Amino acid sequence: GDRRREAPAAGSPIQAIIKDVGEIYSRLLDHRPVIQGEIRYFVKEFEEKRGLRELRVLENLKNTIFETNDHVLPKCEQAMHDNLNETFKRLQAANNMIHRLQEKESEVRKLQADKVMAREEKCIAHWEEFMKEQQNQRAEVDEEHRKAMERLKEQYSEMEKELAKYVSF
Repeated sequence: GDRRREAPAAGSPIQAIIKDVGEIYSRLLDHRPVIQGEIRYFVKEFEEKRGLRELRVLENLKNTIFETNDHVLPKCEQAMHDNLNETFKRLQAANNMIHRLQEKESEVRKLQADKVMAREEKCIAHWEEFMKEQQNQRAEVDEEHRKAMERLKEQYSEMEKELAKYVSF
């Protein structure tokens, strides 16, 4: 019973119970101090590891960039230069071949056109010769016809004279 008497001196018995309950609550149910410690530890670990990871990523990126600048880009440029030169040479060769083919084709067309023209001229010459022969033959036929007509006229005039003799009787 002495405690109870001391308790009212320090405060009422309800305050002691509240204090005891508060301690029990903070020990059993209030996890804030532990959680805050865990959070601080996690943040510290996360920031340190993230910082190191980012440094490693940046270092790898820097190495990759240097490697690319020092080795990959010159190799690519050389390969492109070589390939473009080779391609350009092939294109020039193909262009020359096409040019020669076009010239040959042009020559063949000209030869064919010349042959056609020669044939046409030959045909025209044959036609003109044929027409001259026809005119000559027509002239000959006309001349023969005229002579035959003259002979017939003479024959008929002779016959008329002969008839005239008989008609006079």
